[in-house]
Formats: sequence, C-alpha cells, structure tokens
Amino acid sequence: MQAICGLNCCGECERREECGGCIKTDGHPFGGRCIAAETVKQGGTEALHRFKKDLTDEFNSLGIKNLEVKDLNLLNGFYVNLEYPLDNGQTVKLLEDNNIYWGNQIEIHESDRCYGVVGDDKYLLVCSYKCNGTEPQIICYKKRKNSG
Repeated sequence: MQAICGLNCCGECERREECGGCIKTDGHPFGGRCIAAETVKQGGTEALHRFKKDLTDEFNSLGIKNLEVKDLNLLNGFYVNLEYPLDNGQTVKLLEDNNIYWGNQIEIHESDRCYGVVGDDKYLLVCSYKCNGTEPQIICYKKRKNSG
C-alpha cells in the first residue's frame, strides 16, 4: 500500500484496514494528522528528510544522559501515548491517539528502562519506561525550537 510520504509505513501497519490508508484519507489516518504526509505535501520528500534530520538533531541536543537518537520511525499515537503519573496523583496523556509521530525507543545502557522519544512539528517528548511501557516518567516535554 503506497503512502503519501513514499515510506512503507502503511504496508507495515497492523491497523491499515481500520485507518483507511494514507492515500485514501489524504494523509489523515484514523482521522488524525500524519507528520510525514503533511511535510511531504508542503515541501516534498527532500523536506521530509530534512525534517527528520532536524528532529533527530534536536533530540540529541537536549543533553540527556545516555540518549543518542540515531533514527526515527513513524509511530501511531495510540501505540506511544502513555499515561504519565503526576505528582498530584493524577495522570496525563501528552499525545493524540489518532496522530502519526516520528519516534523511537532507545535502550538505556545497564538499566531496565528505555527512553521513548516522540516528536512532530510542535513538540518534543522524551520519557523513560520499563518493559511494555510500564512505569512511564516524563523526562522532557517541550515546544520545538522552530514551532512558530
């Protein structure tokens, strides 16, 4: 299944029948927004590669110990939208389940935790969690440098 961005994310998605597909939904899978489709529609595939590189560089410039982002993948919001506990006992989700984000999981050396990085054109999120996303903690959630 072809996607607007030219990547094979639609072909690899287990929920593509439910989503409707990138082309059919004009880059709005699950009724949300796809950062890759939006970027390609605005500036082509060159803009997509530049966006991904800039986002990777921005994550790496945060100076978080043992965090080195080498690559980013397109991820469904429902898959990465963890529920974070707050100090007041409440919980919060920071992402939209129906959106597609750039992100990755990075193992933390000599730890039972991983970093999760997720970003789009507006925000960067770095969290840590144990196996299967348990015990999530927000490390950094901030507005992007060029989010206008």
